[in-house]
Amino acid sequence: MRNERQKGAGDHHRSHHGTDGVQRQIESDTQDRQREIRLPHAGIVVLIGPSNSGKSTLLAELVEKDVIRATEVVSSDQFRMLVGDDEYVEWRHRPRSEADVLYADYQQISAKAFEAMEAMLATRCRLNKLTWVDATHLYTEDRGRLIELARKSHVPIIAVVLDVPEHVLLERDEQRKHPRGRQRVKQQAQQFKRTLRAIRDEGFDASYVLKHPYPVTFVRTTNPLMLDMGTGIDIIGDIHGCYDEMMEVIQRLGYVAEQEDGLMRHPEGRKLVSVGDVSSRGPESLKCLLFWQQHCAAGLAYMVDSNHGWKIARYLDGRDVTLSHGDERVEAELLQLEQERGSEEAARVRELLKHFLLNAPAHLVFTRNEVRQVVVAHAGIRDHFIGKQSKRIQDYCRYGDVEGTDEKGRPVRKDWYVDHTSGECIVWGHDPRPYPTVVNDTVNIDQGVVFGGMLTAWRMPERESVSVPAKQDYAQDPDSPLKRWNQQRFAPPNIRKFKDGFTVQTGSRLNVAVQGEVAQTALDTFSHFTVPLEELVYIPPTMSPPPGECSVEGYMEHPRDAFRYYRSQGVTRMVAEKKHMGSRAILLLFRDEQAASQRVGRPMLGSIVTRTGRSFFDPETEQKVLIRLHADLTASGYFERYSTEFVLLDAEIVPWNLKARELIASQYAHVAEAALMDRSVVVDKIREAMSAGRHVADWLQETEVKLANAKTFRDVFQYYCWDVQDIADIRIAPFHTLAHSTGTFWERTQEWHMQQNRELAQLSSLMMETEYRIITDETDEEEVIRWWVKMTAEGHEGIVIKPETFRSWNGNKMMQPALKVRGRAYLHIIYGMDYLAPEHVSRLRKRKTSKKERHALLESALGMEGVERFVRGESIERIHECVLASLSLESERVDPRL
Repeated sequence: MRNERQKGAGDHHRSHHGTDGVQRQIESDTQDRQREIRLPHAGIVVLIGPSNSGKSTLLAELVEKDVIRATEVVSSDQFRMLVGDDEYVEWRHRPRSEADVLYADYQQISAKAFEAMEAMLATRCRLNKLTWVDATHLYTEDRGRLIELARKSHVPIIAVVLDVPEHVLLERDEQRKHPRGRQRVKQQAQQFKRTLRAIRDEGFDASYVLKHPYPVTFVRTTNPLMLDMGTGIDIIGDIHGCYDEMMEVIQRLGYVAEQEDGLMRHPEGRKLVSVGDVSSRGPESLKCLLFWQQHCAAGLAYMVDSNHGWKIARYLDGRDVTLSHGDERVEAELLQLEQERGSEEAARVRELLKHFLLNAPAHLVFTRNEVRQVVVAHAGIRDHFIGKQSKRIQDYCRYGDVEGTDEKGRPVRKDWYVDHTSGECIVWGHDPRPYPTVVNDTVNIDQGVVFGGMLTAWRMPERESVSVPAKQDYAQDPDSPLKRWNQQRFAPPNIRKFKDGFTVQTGSRLNVAVQGEVAQTALDTFSHFTVPLEELVYIPPTMSPPPGECSVEGYMEHPRDAFRYYRSQGVTRMVAEKKHMGSRAILLLFRDEQAASQRVGRPMLGSIVTRTGRSFFDPETEQKVLIRLHADLTASGYFERYSTEFVLLDAEIVPWNLKARELIASQYAHVAEAALMDRSVVVDKIREAMSAGRHVADWLQETEVKLANAKTFRDVFQYYCWDVQDIADIRIAPFHTLAHSTGTFWERTQEWHMQQNRELAQLSSLMMETEYRIITDETDEEEVIRWWVKMTAEGHEGIVIKPETFRSWNGNKMMQPALKVRGRAYLHIIYGMDYLAPEHVSRLRKRKTSKKERHALLESALGMEGVERFVRGESIERIHECVLASLSLESERVDPRL
């Protein structure tokens, strides 16, 4: 925008005031030609002029023509009415004793009206709205308050000055319902002349002085920071001159070079976005800078401002800056360009890049259906800065939220993202992390490619990352951020990130939102009951029975419904596994103590935890079990055969009474004993009555059924219990090999997992094999049903039916990873010993499983994400996030019988 004050026909004065990087503009027009004034998309428009200059009339015309909304106007008269009920107080024709009181009232009402008006104005500015202020604004202090308010709210402020001859003001005053009086009008006209001389230096972003009758057109502008997402965008993290890696990731994203101009275009019309820092440190800064300049100029890409970009911009602009931290390499490349292609070409490139970098926006906001979806900022952004531009915001987006420096002079960065609540996905870089880090719907995509890490692109709206590894460590920095990050992996988590609620982005395309109340419950569990955080890498998901009401009469659960669910999801191959009635356990077994030190920060053979994160055994028993398992796996060469530092297993440990002794004693044994005694006595008495000739046959039959139910109840839970004298009486059934240090096994088939189970059972006598069946057609289904009926009749709990692979998809939706089908006998200990009575079973069959299904999916996604982070060697905090979310979901109320 040009700064102009037109003093006469063709006479212009230009003035540049650069504190906010926004040019200020003073214009006046004495000609009878139509003018166009471009209004900012947000901020404050201050009308300046004495009473009767036509401010309210102008605003009414703009509202009538739909140039502005009525809600975009605030006026002192309006707020006088709201505060004091009357627009005008007449005191001039009153006795002195009355006039003084009325005038004092008027002054007090006016002061409060302006306070209320400015409070409303401040609120609208914080919300990034446009507001016209209708008041005389003849005094510097009044205008100064509005300018300061705009600066604090990071919105532009412009002045529209109505310059009307004094005689016209007086004529108009005579026609008013409540004239201001000749003396007051003349005083205001004199003050207005002094105002005209002061306005230009007061700090308005633009000022327009309109001479009466001021023919003018006002035009609304859009927010230049707001862009439509179109078919999609691909946001690329800090490149730092790594041109080869940049081109590799762009090509992997599907962009191809056009023959005509060589520019990269996506066949679907997607566009590239850079989070900045495309230059410095790496080997080819100029190529990277010119790539983005050319693609942005062609409308194929966007780039935001950044700390390195800003320093290079000032260097190219001739400012006195010290080039360091890799910026000196850009200067060296420019000197080399001058030597190779001449000073003229070098000057052209310098000028091109200078304008490109100086004009980079602080951040960009991408919308869909005019709703904000994605914010791209180099080092982060506060919610109330989004969509606004100022020097303060520009600095914040370049450097992030910092709080002093550490002992080595490095900035201490604050976790700004914990306060993000406005709903957009914020994508940022600047602070290198080993892997894309998603916290509270913010995504860090600076993976330190120049330090030998990766270059990452984040795709929207897909919310997927694409990364390519660096070809080498270009920076050769012994104290690089990635090395420091690795050293700080075991630092305690920042609890503030989690206590008020948080969201976990998982690789299974599920966002898991955790509310503050349940997060705090889970945090309490963590702090009091669980094993140390570094050992707790996986919370196994809950498991749902088949969805909906059972289709087979007389049953609560039946395999046929599980088959139907998976067939409806497009699954053609399933596995049915025998379900052990024991206690769920996660086993983390290390190759040696050195491997454990690298992974969990201290030497150990491993850990065995429950599905709630507690130690499964007492310390002495756990150590015995771990020593035995470690010896068995080491002797068989397991760790060498799979080239792994550890194995992570999801298992069932039997007998049930190992962990459920108290539960069995308090809720099952006593109940069964009391029911058997009571019902046996009742049966005996009814039989005596029947022998005496009483008609109690139906009652006897009913009570005998209840007695049989009580015996079944007793037999069922006793079937899963036996005395444990030492660890030789314990059996571990590992049904999932979750991960080795070389990777996870989500895409492996369930048959592969069962084969791993068989191998482990052969390696250690503590391990046991799990029976299973493969299901490919209806014949297999009927065979599995017969197997299930026979097994459950003998007292076994039931089976688990799973799709072919551990993680299975129906389109882009993950399906249930497993469905449990429990037998009728076993369900006596779940629903009560008489649950099969017609009056009970008909009600129980209408149970709702949807919440259980949702938890099973979310916890499964969280578990897989946490294990993947552990395998990658991410920080405790990142792994803790997934585990905490799983425990939080377990804190939500779900029917425990499902």
